[in-house]
Amino acid sequence: MRADRRTVLLGVGALTLAACSREVAAVEADVDAPVETLELDLSDLEARHGGRLGLAIASEGQNAAWRGDERFVYCSTFKMYLAAATLLRVQAGQERLDRAVPVIAADMINHAPVTEKAVGSTLTIEQLVKATVEVSDNPAANILIREMGGLDALRAFYRGIGDDSTRVDRLEPEMNRLDGDKDTITPIQSVQNISRLLVAPDTPLNAASKALLMRWMSETPTGQGRIKAGVPAGWTVAHKTGTGGYGPTNDIGLIQRPGGGAPIVIAVYFHATRDSSDEQREAIIADATRLALKAFEHG
Repeated sequence: MRADRRTVLLGVGALTLAACSREVAAVEADVDAPVETLELDLSDLEARHGGRLGLAIASEGQNAAWRGDERFVYCSTFKMYLAAATLLRVQAGQERLDRAVPVIAADMINHAPVTEKAVGSTLTIEQLVKATVEVSDNPAANILIREMGGLDALRAFYRGIGDDSTRVDRLEPEMNRLDGDKDTITPIQSVQNISRLLVAPDTPLNAASKALLMRWMSETPTGQGRIKAGVPAGWTVAHKTGTGGYGPTNDIGLIQRPGGGAPIVIAVYFHATRDSSDEQREAIIADATRLALKAFEHG
C-alpha cells in the first residue's frame, strides 16, 4: 500500500500547562500566520517492523502527517473524547460531577480496575470519568455512554465539535475489534479534535473542565513506553492510550516543552502485526514520535 504523505492543514494556538496548578490557559492564535507543512517519512519504521503506522502532528505554524487521512481503529483513545463530552454535559447543566451512579455486576466486562471494586455500591460521574481516562476502565466508559444517552449522544458530540468523519458504532469491548470502518478515526481528525478541545481559544470546554481533563491525561500511568518515551528529557505529555489485544497500539495527546509555549498536538495509531510484542509496539510509537519531533527541529 502506498504511504500517504498528505499533511495536517492546521494551525493551533498556544497552551500553557502550569507545573504546579496544572491550570490550562489558551492564547489567541494568529489566524493570518502562514502554516508550514513539513516532510515526514515513516516508511523505514513500517518496513522494519511491519504493520501500518499513522501519525499527525501540529503546533503553532507547523504540521506534518504520515498516512494522516487513513482510518485506524481507535481503541481506548476515544475515552479522552468521552470525558470531554461528559464535561460539556456538566457545563450545560445536564449532568453533575458529584452525581452517584450505581455499579452492578451486569456492568462488568474485562479491564475494570476501578469499577469492579465498586460493584454493589456507587461511583460519582467524576470518579467514573477519572477511571476512564487515567486507567482506561472499560465498564466506566460504558456506564458514562449509557448515562449520556447512548452511542447516538456520543456521535452527536463529535459532530458538535466539527468532526463529521469519526465512526461511533459499538461499546467496549467490541469496539476494539477491527470490522471495516467501524469505530475508526484518522490521525488528522484526531489532531484537529484535540486542538479544538484543548488548544483553540474558542474551545467549548471552560477553564475548569480543561484543567480536569488535562490533569487526568497528565497523571495517567499508562503508556509509559509510547509518546512519553519519545520526547526529550524535561518535556511533559498529557495523553490517552488505546490498545487492542491483536495489534492496535495507539497514543494521542499534547506534548509540552519546558517553560511553556505552544504545545505540540500529536496522534499516533499503529496497527501492528500479531507476532509483535507489547514492548515492540510501544517502542515504534516512541520512535515515530522522535522522528516527528525531529521534523519539527526539536529532536
